[in-house]
Amino acid sequence: MKSRNPILWIGLVLVIAQAIGAAGAPWLTPYEPNGQDILARMQGPSLAHWLGTDNFGRDVLSRALYGYRTLFAISSVSVLGALALGGGIGILAAWRGGWFDDVAMRLMDVLFAFPLILLAIGIIAILGPGALGTAIAIAVVYTPIFARILRGPTLLLKDAEYVIAARSIGATDWRIMRDHLLPNLTPVILVQTSLSLSTAILVEASLSFLGLGTQPPTASLGRMLAESRSFLALTPWPAIFSGIAILLAALGFNLLGDGLQDKLDPRLRSRQ
Repeated sequence: MKSRNPILWIGLVLVIAQAIGAAGAPWLTPYEPNGQDILARMQGPSLAHWLGTDNFGRDVLSRALYGYRTLFAISSVSVLGALALGGGIGILAAWRGGWFDDVAMRLMDVLFAFPLILLAIGIIAILGPGALGTAIAIAVVYTPIFARILRGPTLLLKDAEYVIAARSIGATDWRIMRDHLLPNLTPVILVQTSLSLSTAILVEASLSFLGLGTQPPTASLGRMLAESRSFLALTPWPAIFSGIAILLAALGFNLLGDGLQDKLDPRLRSRQ
């Protein structure tokens, strides 16, 4: 049977394949990610080094797989943290209303006023460069996005008939949110989380490229791309393959998010 949603399956296959490569890096990599072989430096793809070597003789394939681990770990932690914080703020603001809604959403507007990368750089300047500072910076940047995305549907759902009926029989706010709001918000959460992971990957790679993200000796795709700039004329392979790895990581989650939106949105589903 022909798939009606090929974008979803292509994105899912890309994400799963890269996740397996990242999780299995210790067993799949032929060399240590920081192992140096000066005699084999700046070589092209070969049977010994499938993706070539960098200026220190380190295997590009090994560093790329470990770079996936770093990229996915930071992006996942930051987006899930933003979902928990921003989503909680958005749902509570819509549910409670009044002064809490006004204060919370005005605070989100303040965060929205800053360009994404500049806000992340400012937070890292306070916390210091590194994986932890990068994860916190990305989480703060994406918090207002989740707050606004989840506030809108919650405003509609809190006045639904089944919510009013649950409240009339004495159900607590927590039980209504758990049993009625969250199940109906799940499609929105899944789509926005997948799309946010796609852009968070690019933000993490950009910060590492600028030297503000993951620090040596930890393998990072953004830093691999930055380090290879000075040797493009001698060996372009580290830059090419690290750039392709970042592209595929972002593309996988982007396609997955678009596919989930087509699958879960009832308006699009009815058209299909």
